[in-house]
Amino acid sequence: MTAFDIKVTPDRLSERVIGAAVEVHRHLGPGLLESAYAGAMARELHTRRIDFSSEVLIPIHYKGAVLDPLMRLDLLVEGQLVVELKAVDAIHPVHHAQVLTYLRVGNFQRGLLINFNVPLLRDGVRRLVRD
Repeated sequence: MTAFDIKVTPDRLSERVIGAAVEVHRHLGPGLLESAYAGAMARELHTRRIDFSSEVLIPIHYKGAVLDPLMRLDLLVEGQLVVELKAVDAIHPVHHAQVLTYLRVGNFQRGLLINFNVPLLRDGVRRLVRD
């Protein structure tokens, strides 16, 4: 059995991803573009042997048709946890709505919204759960 074969509970998975984000923030700090954090998160998740996919395309269905463009998730961790990365001055309700929409349309239950543009990362992390 490898580390990739072990399934962790959703809350534990979120904690592991947040731990990876804390490490990225500790090394890079605030002020970079989102793409820099995305690359660093991918490297950190890989190093920690956390299974993930980047830039995951999710179809949007409308009245029997698939719309173009498709939704693009920043990260999908272990096929179940949506992670949306931001590097913005402040998290706004539209950012929460974005993640909740990803959860609904993709039929996922849990998501993380992580804003790296904060002095302390704990102030930039939001856990979201779809009802």
